[in-house]
Amino acid sequence: MKMDAMTIKKASAMPAPTWSWLKMNSVDIEVPDGLERRCRVEIEAAESLTDNMKSFEGALAELQARLDEARAAQGAAADSRAVVRAARGVDQGAADLDTPALSASERTAVLSEVAGDAQRDFETGVGINARSYLNFLAGGSVVLATEKGAVEEASIRVTAQAGEASGASVDVVAAPDSALTLTVSLDSDASEPAFTGSTLRVFAGARSRVDVTVYVTGSDAVTAVEDSGFVLDEGARVNVRHVVLGGRFAATGLAADLRGDRSRIDIDTSYLAGGSSQRDFNYVIRHRGKKTVSNMDANGVLTGTTKKCLRGTIDLIHGAKGAEGNERETVLLASRGVDNKTIPTILCDEDDVAGNHGATIGHVRPEQLFYAACRGLSQEQTEALFLSAKLEEAALTAPTDEIRAHVIRLGNQIIPDFEEEIA
Repeated sequence: MKMDAMTIKKASAMPAPTWSWLKMNSVDIEVPDGLERRCRVEIEAAESLTDNMKSFEGALAELQARLDEARAAQGAAADSRAVVRAARGVDQGAADLDTPALSASERTAVLSEVAGDAQRDFETGVGINARSYLNFLAGGSVVLATEKGAVEEASIRVTAQAGEASGASVDVVAAPDSALTLTVSLDSDASEPAFTGSTLRVFAGARSRVDVTVYVTGSDAVTAVEDSGFVLDEGARVNVRHVVLGGRFAATGLAADLRGDRSRIDIDTSYLAGGSSQRDFNYVIRHRGKKTVSNMDANGVLTGTTKKCLRGTIDLIHGAKGAEGNERETVLLASRGVDNKTIPTILCDEDDVAGNHGATIGHVRPEQLFYAACRGLSQEQTEALFLSAKLEEAALTAPTDEIRAHVIRLGNQIIPDFEEEIA
């Protein structure tokens, strides 16, 4: 079945939009015309992970029941804060001058906080439209669920040939005190337009540990989308590693709901881009539980005339006492034609929290280029050194031999004799 060209509009949207002229609030994802829907997805998992009756919705429903029971037991009085009155449209005129004016995003956030509905609040980083398209490509979702106390591993491989669109849709349910290591590979060596992607919904049960590694290694003709959403129960620990190396256009999005007390998520992102490619990242971390922790670290190299945008939002919601969120990015601009945009954002409605953000962005210094030129290296060769270092790191830390081979193939396309250099 050949599909018409499609645009997924306003994907990877920021929770609280900034000035529209910055063109950073969201991104439009162009799906090439004439692609054939073809599900080239391989999932390797033990039968104990796939042979179950569990569901992501069921896990959320169980969590919601416990949350509602706890709220009822506390017998909390009605929330009379001025911001809540404003969100509910209560206007007492001159008798209540403390009621603030709220933006649409502020009103949505306040009503969400008051409702405390984990199912309604669930989100993914790229957004519902991208998730729906990926679910359509996959033909439905596969559920991987651990048993209490189990330690499991699984891998997902998504490929696409020229003229094809392929996607995976996977739900992960980690039972209390269990551990799951998941590897995702989005790859295509197509020389003509192709699309590859994956969408994940992950529920990390109480005191569970979930480690997710995603490698994107498509050719310059490929559009790649990696979309995920996480819900963390009490004491859950999630580690996510994103390695985005290839693709004409690559969108990576993650949203996390730290609903349980003392839950934690750590995100490590490594990327590179050259030529006229585009990279788009959107991370949204919602701190709802007490003493929750999040860390977002990104490190990238950009060359050519590539465009890159990274949105990182830490939302410290009312009631998340003792929460701590950190986000950092380091970007090396190896050429003058790069268009780099970074917007680290902290939203806060709680006083007993800590939020830190920062970015280090810089060009290769003229004295560095001069030093290299004195040793017979052109500017293009010097840029290749930075790319080679990023590719070498990705190859040496690849979780499987197959992914390592994908990185080496991509490296050989960018840098002559790359395979020999790391051998």
